[in-house]
Parts: sequence; C-alpha cells; structure tokens
Amino acid sequence: MKIKLIRHATLWLEYGGVTFLIDPMFSGQGVNPPIVNTANSLNNPLVPLPEPVEQWLAPDAVLVTHLHQDHWDTAAAALLPHETPLLCQEGDQEKLAAQGFAGVTPVDEAAGTVYRGVTLRRTGGRHGTGEIGERMGKVSGFVFQATGEPSLYIAGDTIWCEEVKEALDTYRPEVLVLNAGGARFLEGGHITMDAVDVAEVCRYAPQAAVVAVHMDAINHCLVTRKHLKEHLQQQGLLERVRVPLDGEWV
Repeated sequence: MKIKLIRHATLWLEYGGVTFLIDPMFSGQGVNPPIVNTANSLNNPLVPLPEPVEQWLAPDAVLVTHLHQDHWDTAAAALLPHETPLLCQEGDQEKLAAQGFAGVTPVDEAAGTVYRGVTLRRTGGRHGTGEIGERMGKVSGFVFQATGEPSLYIAGDTIWCEEVKEALDTYRPEVLVLNAGGARFLEGGHITMDAVDVAEVCRYAPQAAVVAVHMDAINHCLVTRKHLKEHLQQQGLLERVRVPLDGEWV
C-alpha cells in the first residue's frame, strides 16, 4: 500500500493493485471564497496543488466520502472523465450521477462493496456536535481490505466519537488516515479532529499506524501541522503519527 497526500483530504491510494483517488479537490489556489462564519476570511484553497493536476485524472476509481466542496469540488467534477467509476456514501449517488458520471456505486455499510478484489465498507462519523453537527449532514469513513494488504481505515470528516470507536473495534485496521485540522466555525465546537482527538485515537488503537491529513489548506481548519506535531510531541505520541506534506508519499 502507498498513500500520497495531494492536498487537504485529497489522496492518491495504491492498494491491492488498484489506484483510488480519494476526495478530489482540484481548484486552484484562492479561486474559491472563504468558508463563512469562521475566524478568518482567506480565499480557498490556501495553497496550490503540489504538482500538475493532469497526473491524477486517470485513477481506476474515485472515492468521495461526502459532497462538501473541500472534498468534491466543481473543478474535480469538470476535469475527471465521466466514465470514471465513483464510489460514495448512500444518498450521494443521485447528485454525482446528475453531474454526468454514469458508474456511481454507493458503498453498503454491512455487506460492503468489492471493486477489483478490494473490499470497501462504509463506517459512520460525526461532523461536529449539536446543531452544527446536524447541519453539516451525513459523513462517512471507509475501510479497505484486500489479500496481502494491511487493512486501511479512512475516517473521513469526523470528530473522535462512538462511531469511530465502533469502526476501530469492528475492523481493527492496521493503518488509519485521520482528517485533522480542527475545522470550526465561530460558534460551536470543532467539526473535524483536532490535536486532542488525534491523540485519543492513537491511545485507543495502539496497534495502528496513523497518518494525519486535512491541514493548512482551508480557511476554517485552525489546527496546523505545526500545532499537531507540538501536541503529539508533548503527549509522547509523535513517533506514532505521520504528518505528510502536500505531494508526499507514505
């Protein structure tokens, strides 16, 4: 297995002989307005793509964890060939099909979906708490399993919660990808994992290797790579977590 962080939550995954593009956000630096009701008014994305976008337009399949603009933007929908197979959470397939993609498959939570020998299963999550969490809508994580590969859990846009614990207990994944960044609005708590959440996951799943992404690219993600590393160092957990730069392979 090889994982390349492209930017934010966008990953290039080579797994079981299949290439997956995860949560593509291909907009150029600063072309989108800031997410409103947040601590700053910087345009998004905050940083450019690390390499030319053309090299990521021919994966075997695309996995879209949910349809927020920082995980599936208009640039990705326009640039990716419409015959590209798309995998998604239940409920998102109609919107993706309406954008012209013919091969859209929702991943079942219980039975899972097998794509070219790789089994994917959907897991739950909470994109925040209280009213804000409700307004953020349904989000999903996904577990990958294949013969000869370590099991992989991409948690998606979630905080540390019972649904994440359940996924860890059920599948005991060997590699975890966590969307950190501590995204938040002016009111309410964080809506993606912050540094404390990442540390809690490390303690709960001591057998797993952890990769933290989803930082330094969107204006409401206030926990930077630097902040995360400092907290993990204080907790004696920094050696457990890889915090790749944009364009870096893990």
